[in-house]
Amino acid sequence: MALVPGDGVGPEVIAEARRVLDATDLTLEVEELPWGSAHWHEHGRMMPEDALAVVRSFDAVLLGAVGDPSLPDDETLWGLLLELRQGLDLWANVRPARLLPGIPCPLAARGPDDVDMLFVRENTEGEYAGVGGRAHRGLPLEVAVEASVFTRCGCERVVRYAFTRARERRGRLTSATKSNASRHAYTLWDEVVREVAEEFPEVRVEHVLVDALCARMVRDPASIDVVVASNLFGDVLTDLAAALQGGLGVAASANLAPGSDIPGVFEPVHGSAPDIAGQGVANPFGAIWSAALLLEHTGHDEEAGRVMAALEAVARAGPRTRDVGGSAGTREVGEAVAARVAA
Repeated sequence: MALVPGDGVGPEVIAEARRVLDATDLTLEVEELPWGSAHWHEHGRMMPEDALAVVRSFDAVLLGAVGDPSLPDDETLWGLLLELRQGLDLWANVRPARLLPGIPCPLAARGPDDVDMLFVRENTEGEYAGVGGRAHRGLPLEVAVEASVFTRCGCERVVRYAFTRARERRGRLTSATKSNASRHAYTLWDEVVREVAEEFPEVRVEHVLVDALCARMVRDPASIDVVVASNLFGDVLTDLAAALQGGLGVAASANLAPGSDIPGVFEPVHGSAPDIAGQGVANPFGAIWSAALLLEHTGHDEEAGRVMAALEAVARAGPRTRDVGGSAGTREVGEAVAARVAA
């Protein structure tokens, strides 16, 4: 397994995720890869030229966060995270959004029974394909073109995977599009969803416009089970879902190529948070939850269950960081989770 602590609070939360992994008593071969903004300042790149080959030699990667005020965001994102996603063809971004007992929800009347969703986001094409360019830079007629790319095979694989996850859960799948305004890409997406739905008669599928789905997530989150969405819409919806589950510090994700032997990349959803980096106050829940997803994906279901049970116990009883109603520091929370895993 590789660790990429990354930037900002990344090293702080990844240290606690590793503490929890060590508490499982699994014999894990771990190598830390010093990639990120510091690597860019030394080498002019976020990671080395052979990074994809290096990653392929591991079973999985646990990534902290990417981003630093000293570099443009597109430089850091495209230089590391999107390069890994696209270069390894990690086409499914899987994000659970579940409110843990004890974590405050901004919807005052809602509790853990109301917020339990799973988002399957297309992860390599769509609006983040990187196709486009700029012409006549600096002139009054400067033009920027950003083209979204939707392929039938790309849509089919992520939609089919979302149907399989819905079948495992409560049997409901929501497809989020904007096909009333997008006349080509999302009409193709809708067609693919209808076609794949015929293979899963036990799953109830609905097509919902993304803006209406945002409103419904706030009004009636319990009505949502599994959501499948494009790269952009999945990105936006999961940040809203993270707010419902207590904030970005709690949210976890997995970048996967299901059905292949390509190593997955697991990461908390939050960014590098440079404003609090080095203060020891960042919430490690998202990183620890991502480690649990890593364990599950690599076949260690029992240990993954122990980590999640420990995480839920600490969420309920504390200690918790200040973003979820507590006053503890990053390390104190990580040690509490690790202690429950060990016990």
